[in-house]
Amino acid sequence: MSPFLLTRTLPEDATGAALRADVRHGLTSASKSLPPKWFYDARGSALFEEITTLPEYYPTRAEREILVTRAAEIAEVTGVRTLIELGSGSSEKTRHLIDAMPSLHTYVPVDVSESALTGAANTLLARRPSLDVHALIADFTRGLALPGTPGPRLVAFLGGTIGNLLPTERTAFLSSVRDLLAPGDALLLGTDLVKDESVLVSAYDDAAGVTASFNKNVLAVMNRELEADFDPDAFEHVAVWDREREWIEMRLRSTADQTVKIPALDLAVDFAAGEEMRTEISAKFRQDGVRAELAASGLDLTHWWTDERGRFALSLSAPV
Repeated sequence: MSPFLLTRTLPEDATGAALRADVRHGLTSASKSLPPKWFYDARGSALFEEITTLPEYYPTRAEREILVTRAAEIAEVTGVRTLIELGSGSSEKTRHLIDAMPSLHTYVPVDVSESALTGAANTLLARRPSLDVHALIADFTRGLALPGTPGPRLVAFLGGTIGNLLPTERTAFLSSVRDLLAPGDALLLGTDLVKDESVLVSAYDDAAGVTASFNKNVLAVMNRELEADFDPDAFEHVAVWDREREWIEMRLRSTADQTVKIPALDLAVDFAAGEEMRTEISAKFRQDGVRAELAASGLDLTHWWTDERGRFALSLSAPV
């Protein structure tokens, strides 16, 4: 079996420090907000896996359809020898790519979760024992140094996760990816597409209430990690479509006037009845917009694939 290497570039205390900084900044701002990454403790990750199976939530199925039908074409076009996946998680969808890449030498999954990286690597190596796996415990939004691996290299950022970034954050992120790419390398990017508002809102406000539980899980994370006293029953889940910005916003709305104490930050936060705290944006895209954002970061869109119903897209771009 080929080696499995695990490199930590994220300090052991980085996650806790980032949570404290994000909560202090987000809950003391005039418009309260939190980054969506804090949904994903063990329970949050399990809830999201459940969300991906719901009838209303189409993105995972649509992206998987593209990967299954286009993986061989992607492999042929790129001639990839090293696959780098940002925010790899369980690497479940990536296996469709890996299975279609007979010349693949190295897989570099990047994630903040050591347990997710180890589990995914063991599963992949059981299927493909000749594959070199060099996992990185890292936050790819804060700059990334890649190990030396054979080219051509393909950086994959799947799941439509780029939509969770604000426009300025997307520009910075895409520019940082461009800086990682050498001639012959490429970026494979997953983007959810603009569609009927009712379809979009339903995907983030399912009838079974799973997404509501997922949204409220950020309160449980703060209660556990920061000794806060949020009452999840005192907040309700909200999902709205912003037509101007073309993104979904998930929010938590306070159902009463209340004060939440966060002892780990020596902080007390007042919420008025009806006040909303934004917990996620999920931008939706059009092909011309994706092309323009890539071009602004020094990347040229060369291929565009969608599922049969045109709900989701994978794009391939090359450095210029």
